[in-house]
Amino acid sequence: MLDDLYRKIVMDHAKYKRNYGAMDGERDIHKIHYKNPTCGDMMVLYLSVKEGRMEDLSFEGEGCSISMASCSMMTELLKKHTVGECLKKRRAFERLIREGHREDGIELGDAASLQGVHTLRARHNCALMPWQALDRWLKEQKI
Repeated sequence: MLDDLYRKIVMDHAKYKRNYGAMDGERDIHKIHYKNPTCGDMMVLYLSVKEGRMEDLSFEGEGCSISMASCSMMTELLKKHTVGECLKKRRAFERLIREGHREDGIELGDAASLQGVHTLRARHNCALMPWQALDRWLKEQKI
């Protein structure tokens, strides 16, 4: 029953992507291109960061339901959070996918519905794709 609910949440995000589309018009928009090394799914992550806070996030891309749902979920989850909070959520999400464990006290919103991907090792990078794009930006910023 819970698996069905999670599956519906994932499919809803894959079909009706939140925050889908390019951001432009502002000087402080960061654009990160990322290609999943294992399957070829591709995305561009757009970030608007002001005073250490993720003001806005969006994405464009093509890929499987898991990767597109994960992009949609991540952009919703991280909006208006500080970079530090985003780092905590990023670590908690990776642990959820790689180990199947939820971290106490860290809210992952709809992204928690991807917990079942833990058992599908070949799909880990699909779920982690937008988070790895975020990692690339963090590394560029030396955070």
